[in-house]
Amino acid sequence: MSGLKIVPVTFREACAYIVQHHRHHSVPQGHKFSIAAKKGDSIAGVAVVGRPVSRYLDDGLTAEVTRLCSDGTKNVCSMLYAACWRAARAMGYTKLITYTLDTEPGTSLSAAGWKCAGPAGGGSWNVPSRPRQDKAPIQSKIKYYICEP
Repeated sequence: MSGLKIVPVTFREACAYIVQHHRHHSVPQGHKFSIAAKKGDSIAGVAVVGRPVSRYLDDGLTAEVTRLCSDGTKNVCSMLYAACWRAARAMGYTKLITYTLDTEPGTSLSAAGWKCAGPAGGGSWNVPSRPRQDKAPIQSKIKYYICEP
């Protein structure tokens, strides 16, 4: 066994870990729940699950893994993705989604049983009618999902 264990963490703890370890995103706005993978006394990775960022997907039965990051410990990401689905399903959600950059392979998602839904846009949220400063990569994304059979 890998010695990894899934444990609950507060949103504050998850955000502190994300600030230290996430390669290209800052902390999310909020969450439904957050979990961590611990190895001994130290956190090896965290996942934050919340409402879908896209209002069109926010049907009350779909949740989104809005952040997931690790310190590089083997199997942490796939373990967290699988645990997120178990927890979301136990809460009554019927679908869980997430996005990766198109340059990321999605290996952990596949290992956890998620399916690739293909390209999912990307680009800037900055528009003349609502100017914004981009705080995340604007390159193309790939959408993944897992759902009730």
